Amino acid sequence: MKRKHLHCLVMAALLTSSFNSVAADTNPKDATGATKQANDALYNQLPFNDKTDFSDAHKGFIAALPEAVIKGAAGNVIWDPGQYAFIKEGEKSPDTVNPSLWRQSQLINISGLFQVTDGVYQIRNLDLSNMTIIEGDKGITVIDPLVSAETAKVGMDLYYKHRGKKPVVAVIYTHSHVDHYGGVRGVVDEADVKSGKVKIYAPAGFMEAAVAENIMAGNVMSRRASYMYGNLLKADPKGQVGAGLGTTTSAGTVTLIAPTDTISKTGEKHTIDGLTYEFMMAPGSEAPSEMLWYVEEKKMIEAAEDVTHTLHNTYSLRGAKIREPLPWSKYINDAITRWGDKAEIIIAQHHWPTWGNDNVNNLLKTQRDLYRYINDQTLRMANEGLTRDEIAANFKLPDGLAKTWANRGYYGSVSHDVKATYVLYLGWFDGNPATLDELPPEEAAKKFVEYMGGADSILQKAKTDFDQGNYRWVAQVVSKVVFADPNNKAARDLEADALEQLGYQAESGPWRNFYLTGAQELRNGVVKGPTPNTASPDTVKAMTPEMFFDFLAVHINGEKAGNAKAVINVDLGDDGGKYKLELENGVLNHTSDAQAQNADATLTLNRDTLNNIILKEETLKQAQDKGEVKISGNPAKVDELLGYMDKFEFWFNMVTP
Repeated sequence: MKRKHLHCLVMAALLTSSFNSVAADTNPKDATGATKQANDALYNQLPFNDKTDFSDAHKGFIAALPEAVIKGAAGNVIWDPGQYAFIKEGEKSPDTVNPSLWRQSQLINISGLFQVTDGVYQIRNLDLSNMTIIEGDKGITVIDPLVSAETAKVGMDLYYKHRGKKPVVAVIYTHSHVDHYGGVRGVVDEADVKSGKVKIYAPAGFMEAAVAENIMAGNVMSRRASYMYGNLLKADPKGQVGAGLGTTTSAGTVTLIAPTDTISKTGEKHTIDGLTYEFMMAPGSEAPSEMLWYVEEKKMIEAAEDVTHTLHNTYSLRGAKIREPLPWSKYINDAITRWGDKAEIIIAQHHWPTWGNDNVNNLLKTQRDLYRYINDQTLRMANEGLTRDEIAANFKLPDGLAKTWANRGYYGSVSHDVKATYVLYLGWFDGNPATLDELPPEEAAKKFVEYMGGADSILQKAKTDFDQGNYRWVAQVVSKVVFADPNNKAARDLEADALEQLGYQAESGPWRNFYLTGAQELRNGVVKGPTPNTASPDTVKAMTPEMFFDFLAVHINGEKAGNAKAVINVDLGDDGGKYKLELENGVLNHTSDAQAQNADATLTLNRDTLNNIILKEETLKQAQDKGEVKISGNPAKVDELLGYMDKFEFWFNMVTP
């Protein structure tokens, strides 16, 4: 099946709550005896009697979130604060939810406005991330204004209601993921930023990383994110119960205002509204552009997203470049060295704070050792000859790490982080030449089914395995039958049943969501809802022309354009510059500050017009008719170039060929 379409410019996770209204009408099944047994066993394996996290999550509570559903201008739901009301603190987990994940979801659902310490406040569970507000001499500094402008504004109004109206004098972005900057226009007016009334601080490389990380593979990332965040599932005990890092993301207006001040060196100190901030760079940890800092007067570490109450992703299941666990652990160690002897509080932009110097250091050290252990032991086992999947199957954390709640795999998992670490160092190939050039999935599946005696024989054996609780194997083997014959309803139903039980047992929120969404689509097919358009105007405006032309190049169908040749000049005027585009050998190259003398055609337009075309507010032809675009030379060459571009379809198949 061809995989085509053209938008998706910001973090794919933005999709989370935009599709709940189009979830398929399914009837999920109950937990089996094997699932109940597996889940119940965790109560004897993990320290459920330790209620410290619950005390910390409630500490400093000031006010609950407003109960009203936040809606957009068209009546669309942006945030429903009651969506997860079925997750009640103190209640035993349902049979259909891993008890450890249920505990994490109970903690995440402790929502509202909280005081962290004198002059420091957090708004929690009004989006996937937290928004932190620090009071200073002249006003307030806002850290990470959520995903959407609408939720950020509601959060600010809640703060103002209980703390009084104070001017925003600074905004700090901890890192380059959309849940940490997208709501900025709900917090400040860009005019105040331009006038110098408000400063915006961000780590070096922020703008490039914020725009670029999800552009090139944005469509496939977004489709996979629809699985990872469970946005096609109902929020209930047999469906979505959260993402481990937070409940879900809002579905409002993503905005972006460029930083006025860039932090580029570890050890930099800045006085912001009368408080002393010491910054530490952490690029390539949880995000390509990220920083931590210490507020001296508050004795408080801001850990961004590098130290939270979960094992994080060193590889995101939605698809992303692999993150390196070794530097990540070293950044945490650096934080311990710099601030460990004096810090009394550590906060992050997810989850709840930790208080007390001993507790702060214990959290830092266990998280440091967690990422280091994954790095070092993966390499040790690889050097002993184990392959990626063999390492993951045999990998075991020591009890000191495994039984620490903050190290549990609610968002990342030991399994997929270990596999990612193997690939980081050694790539996808396991060294066995038999795996060097395997048949593609659909073709291989047909041979597997043939060799195994046919679909009926496989399903009969798989049903026996299902009854014995061997769900991993059932999902693996029956998937071959589905790929060999996607119309085999018995196979689809059996694989769905196995995936469903795996979802009920999963401790990781994304694993649960992947399993349950896969089961739903096997039973009901792909439900084609409204196609998400995450290309917000601010994000498009932040794209450099180089990014845009690289983005276009990804859409060139190389086979169709293999023998084509075209040279197009693009003149974006004083605010955009001049570029030469060359199509040859199925590749679209661009050169900045250049114009070809023998160009087939020249396009002249300004950057605003280009933005309108990218945002689909007008077509190239409409802009040309209005005189906003001028094409000299041979216009047919421009049409030819555009004709070689694929349009990516969003709703491609995931669990069927």
